[in-house]
Amino acid sequence: MTDKKERFIKLDEVIYRTGLKTTSIYTLMNQGRFPKNIKLTNDRVGWLESDIDRWIDERIKASIGN
Repeated sequence: MTDKKERFIKLDEVIYRTGLKTTSIYTLMNQGRFPKNIKLTNDRVGWLESDIDRWIDERIKASIGN
């Protein structure tokens, strides 16, 4: 078994993986319903891949009633 390394993903990958648009992502973040981004530099943010994976898993479970 290998340990998965944590990594940051950019907005374009978050959009691709979730199917959400930028406005929806930031609206949900502000409502506390989507993972917060993390400031990486003065002009760059990223999301933890594990946070996005968890959010996707929660949506799947909610949609099938688990």
